Amino acid sequence: MAQFNKLQIAKKTTLALALLSIGFSQSVLADGFSAGNLIISRTTYDGIASTVAVGQTLPGGGVAIGDGSFANVFKNETPDPSFGITSSIYLDQLTTSGSLIKTQAIDSSLITTSFASKSELALNVSTDGTSVSFMGYLAPKNTLDVSNSNTAAVFDSTNPVSSTYARGIANVNLATGNLSVTSVNAYSGNNGRAAVLANGNYYMVGNAGNGSGNGTTLSQLSDNTGVQTIAFGSSGNTTAVGAAIGTYGSATGYQRGFSLAQLPDPANPGHNYAPDKTGKDDNFRGMTVANNTLYVTKGSGSNGVNSVYQVGNAGDLANPNFNPSTAKISILPGFNTLSEKVAESKTAPVATPHPFGLWLANSSTMFVADEGDGVRLGVAGKVTTFAGLQEWTLSNGVWSLSQTFQKGLLDQTAQAPGSLGWLVQQDGLRNITGSQNADGSFTLFGTTSTVSNELTHDLGADPNEIVSITIGTNSNAANTTFTVLDTAAVGSRFGGVAIAPVPEPESYAMLLAGLGLMGFMVRRRKTA
Repeated sequence: MAQFNKLQIAKKTTLALALLSIGFSQSVLADGFSAGNLIISRTTYDGIASTVAVGQTLPGGGVAIGDGSFANVFKNETPDPSFGITSSIYLDQLTTSGSLIKTQAIDSSLITTSFASKSELALNVSTDGTSVSFMGYLAPKNTLDVSNSNTAAVFDSTNPVSSTYARGIANVNLATGNLSVTSVNAYSGNNGRAAVLANGNYYMVGNAGNGSGNGTTLSQLSDNTGVQTIAFGSSGNTTAVGAAIGTYGSATGYQRGFSLAQLPDPANPGHNYAPDKTGKDDNFRGMTVANNTLYVTKGSGSNGVNSVYQVGNAGDLANPNFNPSTAKISILPGFNTLSEKVAESKTAPVATPHPFGLWLANSSTMFVADEGDGVRLGVAGKVTTFAGLQEWTLSNGVWSLSQTFQKGLLDQTAQAPGSLGWLVQQDGLRNITGSQNADGSFTLFGTTSTVSNELTHDLGADPNEIVSITIGTNSNAANTTFTVLDTAAVGSRFGGVAIAPVPEPESYAMLLAGLGLMGFMVRRRKTA
């Protein structure tokens, strides 16, 4: 649910007037996204058998053991751990019941994503409600290993992938469908996961690094990872959001905004955790903005803490004095604070959550998507405790987990899609959004994560789903179930989900009045 303050309402009113001034018409509406409809990002593998030749040298090392046919191509992750291949992006417009209205193909000469990088293509509506943004790469489709390439900001000579490609922020105007792409040098060696346009600035989350460089290189990458920002209309190098912590040039502890070393170590009373590898505590994946406050999540990697974080102070994104370079990034009170390194101990492992997308329904209710632990079907040790949709409530400044919804999601029967020859199971949720209904209940929409029982392909290459769930006052995990709205075709996957905003009453009334005035003027011309 979009949360608009008076400034945002004024911006939407200004937008309505601007549309009227340029001759707003039904043809413009037809090219955009209708209010209240779902927007789903999707990618489809573009390669054919000849795209990769068995025996060819791969950019990330080794020689290809699979040709370019799907899903045989992902066998190449064995000789080349950085293996990926860029693919086309589509935005599907659906009704909230799952009926496809239309599809907008994103120009692949401007931006692509990486198949099957499962953390990419989150969608975020701008704070003024006029556009939706996502991240990708400025690389042609069917290019190998782009998601682990360097950027111009930091060239890591130890990165096995020696190519250099800019990351890109795609911004799609919701009224017209027009696309603009901003080239950025963030996330060298890894991928940008999400972006949002907030009050004239882009904010991004992602990860950097794919080599074994020394402390200086790791520190450069630390300044290039986590939360990044760049002014709308600019391009190139971004600014790290988060105060510098630790010593620049050290291989441990130099982080931006948050460091594990700030947290008490429960195993050593009176002491904090030891510092982590430089740059890896801020490996963020999910993000949302509510009331001009940025929230992010971490749910992967063996460093830092898998948890939900607030960036800066409440309302900072609308604060003209906000200095992103000195912001604090803090775990929300009540959420997980256990070191992932400790949790993954071989002697005493502890299951932790894997948060991804999140949506604030109101000031005291937050929904968090957990994608599950990613353990394959049929493998011992799988944990489903956290996977699914978590509902959190705020009381006296502390968040508490109320319940976790899994019915209709984790209990689905494993499927054998198309001719893949293996079983696929939904494992949890990645990106989510939602809206409040007239009766006070909430309806949430999400894209799922998957696991399978096959070992020679990327789990992210499995077809996933779009699901919905409605949660009211009397809803609980036992009586409330997910509904499947759509399933990706073989060779495709869904990324993010957003809802095209419904104009605020002031803007909508002014828009209708303006349209009526335009109609009067047209009639007057015809009779003149």
